[in-house]
Amino acid sequence: MKICIYGSGAMGSYIAAHLVRGAQSEVSVVARGGTLAAIQANGLRVITDEEEFTVPVRAVADPAELGVQDVVIITLKMHHVDEVLDQIRHLIGPDTAIIPPIAALPYYFLSGLTGPFRDQRLPRIDPTGRQRAVMPPEQVLGCPYWIGVHAHAPGVTRRDGKQAMMPLGELTGQRSDRVEKLSAILEAAGIEAPISDNIHGDVWVKFANSMCWNPVAILTMARLGEIGSSDGAGEVVHAMLEESDAIGRALGVEITVSPRDRLNRTLRGTHHKMSMLQDFERGRPNELELLHSSLLSITRLTGVKAPTLKTVYALARLRVAIAESK
Repeated sequence: MKICIYGSGAMGSYIAAHLVRGAQSEVSVVARGGTLAAIQANGLRVITDEEEFTVPVRAVADPAELGVQDVVIITLKMHHVDEVLDQIRHLIGPDTAIIPPIAALPYYFLSGLTGPFRDQRLPRIDPTGRQRAVMPPEQVLGCPYWIGVHAHAPGVTRRDGKQAMMPLGELTGQRSDRVEKLSAILEAAGIEAPISDNIHGDVWVKFANSMCWNPVAILTMARLGEIGSSDGAGEVVHAMLEESDAIGRALGVEITVSPRDRLNRTLRGTHHKMSMLQDFERGRPNELELLHSSLLSITRLTGVKAPTLKTVYALARLRVAIAESK
């Protein structure tokens, strides 16, 4: 199986390195700039509490060099996806399985979802329809990344905590040959990849986690453990998670894990810093506006009020706007 990881940040590097070490597939990475040069010279290095390892991998700047793939895993930040759709086209054939990123609500989310809004489009999230055209929902596999990582240096990734899981599923909820093959390859590589028959629920939980934790991290400049141990900040996140689940249920999403359990699970990554906070501290573009657009789209669609979410986003957007104006 030919697998291309499009994006060489912490997440992409972690997944690619494990797939190479697993030796069950032909792996390539699309990268750029100094990161591309570092990977070509030194390979990919992963550091965890248990081990360190380095592997060589084919890394290119131009995906046209790679040709059509069996699987394309896109690990870019969501606000960069539109910029590279013309390049991604080179990797995608009619049978290519595609895993887009999920930090905000993905464009395909209502496809195959049982409920009152089944197969509707979310124009605020994919206003031009280009993502849907290049990455048709019928070729998409839902896959939230439950891996806390950060870039230690170009081509060097550090995992925070012990969890490394990528649940996989068809948007139809059915098992398929491609899901079973990819799950087996990821498992052999050391990444848990359970096959889900409720992938919309899994994607929703990941999206809600991102939607609730990231703006609080930006406002507080705190790691997860600091938020959890503070007087009240963790309860604000809990209230946001409850509101997000009310929206999800109105959409028809089956949510099987309670907000309290998810809160406690996330807080196990005591030293982890949310990716949006990492970007904010470095002055990089972040996904706050995409998350806000997602929030507006689904509250207007469902009629759910979500006052805590909207209040926190008003404050976080102001903080980002002031920082960007300096």
